Amino acid sequence: MYPVTFFYFIFAKNVKKSLKIYYEHIGEEFNSKVYFEHLRIFAITMVDRFITKVDADSYTYMYDDPDTPLKVFSKSTILLQSHFGGWASSSSVSRTQNKIHIVMKEALMDSIKSIEDSLEIKTNVSIIDLNSGTLSVSIQIANALMNDEIVAMMGDRASNKNALVKAEFFGQEAFFNKNPFQIAYKMNKPIMVYFVIYLKMKKYKFEYMKIELDQSKNEEEAIKEALSSYIKMYEGMIKRYPNQWLNFYDFWEKDPLVDS
Repeated sequence: MYPVTFFYFIFAKNVKKSLKIYYEHIGEEFNSKVYFEHLRIFAITMVDRFITKVDADSYTYMYDDPDTPLKVFSKSTILLQSHFGGWASSSSVSRTQNKIHIVMKEALMDSIKSIEDSLEIKTNVSIIDLNSGTLSVSIQIANALMNDEIVAMMGDRASNKNALVKAEFFGQEAFFNKNPFQIAYKMNKPIMVYFVIYLKMKKYKFEYMKIELDQSKNEEEAIKEALSSYIKMYEGMIKRYPNQWLNFYDFWEKDPLVDS
């Protein structure tokens, strides 16, 4: 990973600029050493995305309470992830036998998908492609949840402007994805916030939180409350592991639209 990291260290000027903004917002020092280590962890977690598909048993995964996620994932759930740490390999090592549907723009991941397909690994993961249209995506998500399956979505990025919602993040407003919270409220399903933390080579720790949206409140209030809980946990993760943030753009920009 060191040669790959060094290449991006020299040439990825836009990444360096965005990370400088990020470290300023969280109040942490940013220098060349910090930047290099941030890139190195990103490279490791991306490679682990593929290795865990073929050799997950060679990894160590730490849980404070391993039974709770299995119990929650045995029924229909919104799996809420973030661009942080080892999120990319989380579906491979979640330990659940239930089917996981990842909502994403598949065309944007063609190069990665071709590698994964070449591995010829049987998996319980499928893609709900956002390019198939709003109606089709909505039907697929509804069907998955009604079938007691898992729908995985990103909380820190949205695919269209209608899904953007503002919330305070490290003292300044930023944009998050309203869709997972809206779906959970409308279909009365729980959200499992999932963070996969890189500890060292081939060792990760899972931290999670179950959110039940308050059906006694109106939709806007319930979503605001649930989003606040998610953001509070996200900020806590960043304070403890600042170099595992993987949003390489200005997260606090005024009019963002970053495809997940």
